[in-house]
Amino acid sequence: MARSSPETADKDKTPRHVAIIMDGNGRWAQMRGRPRLVGHHAGAKRVKEIVRSCPDLGVEYLTIFAFSTENWKRTQTEVAGLMKLFKRYIRRETQSLIDENVRVRFIGDRVRLEPSLVDMMDNLELLTAGNAGTHLTIALNYGGRDEVARATRRLAHDVAAGKLDPRHVSDETLPKYLDTCLLPDPDLVIRTSGEARISNFLLWQSAYAEYEFIDTLWPDFTPAEFDKVLRRFGNRERRFGAVPA
Repeated sequence: MARSSPETADKDKTPRHVAIIMDGNGRWAQMRGRPRLVGHHAGAKRVKEIVRSCPDLGVEYLTIFAFSTENWKRTQTEVAGLMKLFKRYIRRETQSLIDENVRVRFIGDRVRLEPSLVDMMDNLELLTAGNAGTHLTIALNYGGRDEVARATRRLAHDVAAGKLDPRHVSDETLPKYLDTCLLPDPDLVIRTSGEARISNFLLWQSAYAEYEFIDTLWPDFTPAEFDKVLRRFGNRERRFGAVPA
């Protein structure tokens, strides 16, 4: 039997959960002679389009990497601009997200974030808690190693308090303490901009995810290209360590 082409893959094999490392905003702007923050604003508009495309493409869960624990190393101007952009996105998109039945969650350590931003994040989660459409998770001040460290501390606290028997700790225990405890593991992780690294993103959860590294810069990543990537996923054979019969 002939193998289907990347453009004609079985739509029934669409990944349930897609995670995206949205890379290339700054380069997109610099290539146009504009400040890096212009690229971040363009990237935010692209997020809106990709989220809206999910129901038609069959994606139930979308997780996007918005700001990493390492991004604090960037210039104060860029970091401050990004924080304002996050507030602006929440302020402008809240009603649309509610109307479009999108459930929003945030993952990451909120301690270092401005209290006003955290309040807006909490409120958006509350306002969309009853939505049952696309599950949008935004990783903000997130790092995979940091997440595992925080989860381990919570687990250790429960052991010390006598709530958890250390003899019963298994590879199914820690996920219950992760930020993503309410989410299925990602089936597909996409990174834009041509970089082929995972940058400390969903380290535990992506153990058996498929990866797609594409050259397109995030502001140029259209729903049409998203569809093509999902169709290529449909041609992959996922073995999870097993040998096919």
